[in-house]
Amino acid sequence: MAGFVLMPLAVIALNSVRVNEDILRESFIGWPTRLTLENWGTAWSTACINASCTGVKPYFWASMLMVVPATVISTAVGLLNGFALTKWRMPCADVIFVCITIGVFLPPQVVLLPWAIALSWLGLAKSLTGLALVHIIQGTCFTTLFCRNYMINLPDDLIRAAQIDGAGFFRTFWRIVLPLSPPIIIVTVIWQFTFIWNEFLFAVTFSSSDFRPITAALMSLNADDTGVSEYGFGSAAVLIAAIPPLVIYFLGGRYFVRGLTQGAVK
Repeated sequence: MAGFVLMPLAVIALNSVRVNEDILRESFIGWPTRLTLENWGTAWSTACINASCTGVKPYFWASMLMVVPATVISTAVGLLNGFALTKWRMPCADVIFVCITIGVFLPPQVVLLPWAIALSWLGLAKSLTGLALVHIIQGTCFTTLFCRNYMINLPDDLIRAAQIDGAGFFRTFWRIVLPLSPPIIIVTVIWQFTFIWNEFLFAVTFSSSDFRPITAALMSLNADDTGVSEYGFGSAAVLIAAIPPLVIYFLGGRYFVRGLTQGAVK
């Protein structure tokens, strides 16, 4: 089953090192007759996307500039929300939690128009900051759910001891809760980074030609001057786009299931 699921990835990887003439002459599925890394260089720096022949490099770094802050901020807000909704017991905590987690179940198509209006009012339409804001708020629903379910298992006695010693909200969070939360932090970082990086609908709707995430840019890879599709550097571009979430997952994957299942019974 694993081999079957990985088969498309293997086909893309093989095509990324095949000469395009071989792909057109034989088929999209086949072994390379001659290995080449030229497709990777073309995809990174010279492939034409719309009217700009700069490769995927600027779109790759644009995605990084959007994904990293959105992941960090949404994770931080989710941790604070989880603490406030479980251990600090703010007024109406259960009602607030339900309102926040409603966003988990809303289809993204439902919020496109409200987000377009809101970004227009804020002057952030078609901008890097606007798209990052969308992902921060959308992602906070997920991070709050994860962090709340994790932190509800933390010992209440630790929080009460800190309060007796005079620690306030942020000091208790920083000194007590945060050092106990690495597993769920890793879960939310992997989840948010992977989801935001691979997200396509918001990327297409709220981006412009000046800023476009790599997932949206891949859809605009042009054929050559003769109109022939360049499957070779197209495959390489897809793999380049897949590298960051794979790296994030392989670095923290061992903690992902462990952190996700802690608190599952609550």
